[in-house]
Formats: sequence, structure tokens, C-alpha cells
Amino acid sequence: MVTPEREDAAGGCRDQTVIESLFERVLWNSRYIVLLGVIFGALSAIVLFFAGSLEIFDILREYLLIRESHLTHESILITIIGAIDFYLIGLVLLIFSFGIYELFISELDIARSDEGLSNILEVSTLDDLKNKIIKVIIMVLIVSFFQRILSMEFSTSIDMLAMAVSICVICVGVYFLGRHHI
Repeated sequence: MVTPEREDAAGGCRDQTVIESLFERVLWNSRYIVLLGVIFGALSAIVLFFAGSLEIFDILREYLLIRESHLTHESILITIIGAIDFYLIGLVLLIFSFGIYELFISELDIARSDEGLSNILEVSTLDDLKNKIIKVIIMVLIVSFFQRILSMEFSTSIDMLAMAVSICVICVGVYFLGRHHI
């Protein structure tokens, strides 16, 4: 059985069989499997935002309501930075969810109609999506590094030198990332 004619790679017309047409339709519609990634990525982001908020709520509750708290400024800061880490990883998951939805399913029309935020989530290629995710992952790594530095004990001058060199390397890396618009 033969269906309508199509142009082949050489520019000539050829007949497409029913089997080929059916296979292409099934293959094309298989892209909807990414909806699982979209849904579970967004749900995971919500869980991470909730977990980060709970960490901040718990530290606030303990700091404000418990008079003889064992909290130090350092432990408060470490907890808040940990919550920021949750938020940033949640942001990675949201960007991923929005990006694969736009690439494989449809553009988010409601996002495009919002003048102020339309370019934040705009993803036109896999490279765009990768670059947006890489930027946020780098921020997660920087925040995690900062959190670990706060909890470290520096006993020698070599420890301090290693920390200073690490901070310089991060600054240079962020400078080049911004310069090359990755």
C-alpha cells in the first residue's frame, strides 16, 4: 500500500509506504516520553525548595524561640548556605524541566507572554539548555565550597594558603565563564 509522495534527499519524489508512515508517526510521538522527566524534575524541584525552606525555618525557630540555643553564627550561616544549595539544585531541575519541555513538546506560551521573564527560560537548542544548567551547577559548586570552607578548621599557614588559592581559582573561572558567555 502506498501513501502520498515525498521528496527524497536528492530532491526527487518517492512513495512512502504505510509502514514507514506509521513508524515515523510512532517515532515522532515517542518524544512525549520526556514528559516523565518534566513532571518528575519539577516535582523534585518542589521537594528541594520545600526542604531548603524547612532548613531555614528550623534554624529561625531555634534561634528565635530557644533562649539557650547551642547555635553559633557559624552554624547558622552553614545551615542557610545549605538551604541555598537546595534552592540552586531545585533551580537546575526547573531549568531542565522547562528546557526539555520546550525542546521536545512545545514552547511555553504563557512564559513568552510575560515580558519581564520571557528570556530567562527561553531554550532553543540542547546547547542553550546545557549552558543554562552548567551555569547553575557552577553556582552550586561555589556555594558548596563556601559552606565547606566555613566549617573547616585552619591549623597551619598552608591551609590558609590553599584556601586563598582555591578562592582565586574560583574567581578566575567565574570571570572567564562570564567573559565567554557560557
